Amino acid sequence: MYLKVKVHPSSKQNKVIPKSPDSFEIFVRAKPVDGKANEAVLDLLSEFLKKPRSKIRLVKGGMSRGKIIEVLE
Repeated sequence: MYLKVKVHPSSKQNKVIPKSPDSFEIFVRAKPVDGKANEAVLDLLSEFLKKPRSKIRLVKGGMSRGKIIEVLE
């Protein structure tokens, strides 16, 4: 399953807002430096979806706010 994600780095709190079944808006406290915000997004999505972190990977958008994330079953 692929998810479309819009990321807001350097936010005041971590939170996930579902927009549709395959689209999310994610706020993370991590800054977009050295991939820290991307890792925070994947960790937060892992908690939200109740999936192991190893089943979630970034497919596209490593350097932008719009990302495509793959969730393996």
